[in-house]
Amino acid sequence: MLLPAERELRAVLARFADARFRHDLQPTGRSSRDLEDISHTLCIMTSTQSVDQALAAADALLEQWRAHPPAPDEATRIVAV
Repeated sequence: MLLPAERELRAVLARFADARFRHDLQPTGRSSRDLEDISHTLCIMTSTQSVDQALAAADALLEQWRAHPPAPDEATRIVAV
């Protein structure tokens, strides 16, 4: 399984949080589509099928990287989404 680069995962998590906040604050068709799009991206990036699973997988990856930082060549690897 290919793992996402830490920087890319953090960026997608930030986009998810922003989309979720905007949708919860003032739901519109646009905010719903944005949230659905970034949720799908997060699921693809973490190889999961639900947002709850994706967030748990992202947390586990971030914890793994905190405990065992990747080697420099692994840290720069980017998986296109």
